[in-house]
Amino acid sequence: MNEELKFIIDSTKELMQNAITHLEKEFRNIRAGKASPSMLGSVTVDYYGSQTPLTQVANVSTMDAHTITVQPWEKQMLHEIEKAIMVANLGFNPMNNGEIVIINVPVLTEERRKELSKQAKAEAEIAKVSIRNDRKDAMHEIKKDDASEDMKANAEIDIQKLTDMFIAKVDELYKIKDQEIMKV
Repeated sequence: MNEELKFIIDSTKELMQNAITHLEKEFRNIRAGKASPSMLGSVTVDYYGSQTPLTQVANVSTMDAHTITVQPWEKQMLHEIEKAIMVANLGFNPMNNGEIVIINVPVLTEERRKELSKQAKAEAEIAKVSIRNDRKDAMHEIKKDDASEDMKANAEIDIQKLTDMFIAKVDELYKIKDQEIMKV
């Protein structure tokens, strides 16, 4: 196989892996009942005039399965952190005890679990579409290459195998996330 075809296959594999990485990140943002510091990953705090990720101004941890604690490195940031969590619209009601911000993560209702499962399914579909688009682009590049027909055919087979492998990985990740969401 010539170097250009090998490059097309390698770069397509990397793009497909990026789709998986993105999916895993999106799944981490879908809460599944258990409290996790990653639930506050999207929160940014007004830190002396600039929007700063929460993790850069405070220690975020879990006290138990239903409680997240946020301990700011500077006490005067308590109110700003509380406000940022409310503004992030994550469905949490933070409480401030003067030392730390405490967030009780409510138990998910059956209806909310189904909603989150649909959200996870949609994210999985987006990843599959991305992988299929990567395949389509790779197939187009292979057709433009001046390699022999046999080499092109082999490269197309390799691209299809990669596609099947990554689509199966998406299905597997979704199945795991769905079980996590639906587990009471």
